Amino acid sequence: MDYEAHFKGTIDKLKAEGRYRYFTELERKAGQFPLAKDYTHGKDVVIWCSNDYLGMGQHPALIRAMEEAIHTMGAGAGGTRNISGTNHPLVMLEKELASLHKKPAALTFMSGFIANEATLKTIGRMLPGCIIYSDECNHSSMIQGIRNSRQTKLVFRHNDAEHLEKLLKASDPYAPKIIAFESVYSMDGDVSPIGKFCDLAEKYNALTYLDEVHAVGLYGPEGAGKAAELGQMERIDIIQGTFAKAYGVMGGYIASSDAIVDTVRSYAPGFIFTTALPPVIGAGVLASVRHLRASDAERTKHQERAATVKKRLRAAGIPVMEESTTHIVPVLVGDAVRCKQASDELLEEFGIYIQPINYPTVPRGTERLRITPTPLHTDAMIDDLVDALSEVLGSMNLIRPHAVAAA
Repeated sequence: MDYEAHFKGTIDKLKAEGRYRYFTELERKAGQFPLAKDYTHGKDVVIWCSNDYLGMGQHPALIRAMEEAIHTMGAGAGGTRNISGTNHPLVMLEKELASLHKKPAALTFMSGFIANEATLKTIGRMLPGCIIYSDECNHSSMIQGIRNSRQTKLVFRHNDAEHLEKLLKASDPYAPKIIAFESVYSMDGDVSPIGKFCDLAEKYNALTYLDEVHAVGLYGPEGAGKAAELGQMERIDIIQGTFAKAYGVMGGYIASSDAIVDTVRSYAPGFIFTTALPPVIGAGVLASVRHLRASDAERTKHQERAATVKKRLRAAGIPVMEESTTHIVPVLVGDAVRCKQASDELLEEFGIYIQPINYPTVPRGTERLRITPTPLHTDAMIDDLVDALSEVLGSMNLIRPHAVAAA
């Protein structure tokens, strides 16, 4: 077999379908975010699709904490937490996260992906005969963890409590059960019916597993997430979150009971055999979490900017998807090739960086530009965004004339 030709063929297939991922080399400008230097095209650009939702990656309190930690404790963690010892910032961070979510314990991981995969895999395997009910739009990391648990998986229609109950009702009433879902879905920007899912979990004696990665820091009292905002947080058995989005750094975590957290800590290979987050990361995240527990200013401004962008885009006839009720602003293009073309034109002609979102991240025919306003996007930047999208999407006949007339 010609291995090189085979692998080249797999890449050629992606390119022919318009799904090949091109990486743009950017250098974020601390103190000037969302501005960045585009090394690929040799100019400055405005980032409109970052998951650093609040711009905390450049916050002075976070930077000071990381600078102090790196000078005090050095750059790396030295190994796994068992081998090299648990560094103090991670201990303090886990206590802070447990307090934030009103849970007895928390555990940190190298990424949100690992947190999901390791926890669902481990908890599933520890429950003999377990059935895991998974929302059809769950993130790849959750799907991977459920698959690796080697337990029965039943997929329910997105946010459909009635379908979920139908599956629960038809299942063995004595089997252990886990209902796994997200709070804010990152591609459509919609929110799950958390209360209804908790009702079903109580009715059918199931554990609830909630991915809050696109909500922690952004919603609820002290930024505790959507479940907290809706008054449902204490009904959730396992909350999973990330440090790579609202908190502006990297890493992931779970918060739950002492027994569940200790089970994951003691049995999950993805935790046991992975180098720990370095103390410099732990210190930075701790500063970010503490700041956002005390300050609502970033969240308030963030919601205003997201609402303003949606309103302006819709008034211009730009096809913002109606599903979004959150800070996610998805603009429907509906074709992988045109989605990439629109992204390229925005970057090259207008200095606006928005990555195309194509299959398999979203279903075919729903390809989109995913816009994420931050508190740091100015009115002038929004004006430029609306003008650029109007021109680029207008040339593709994607503007909605009735919306323009209504505006």
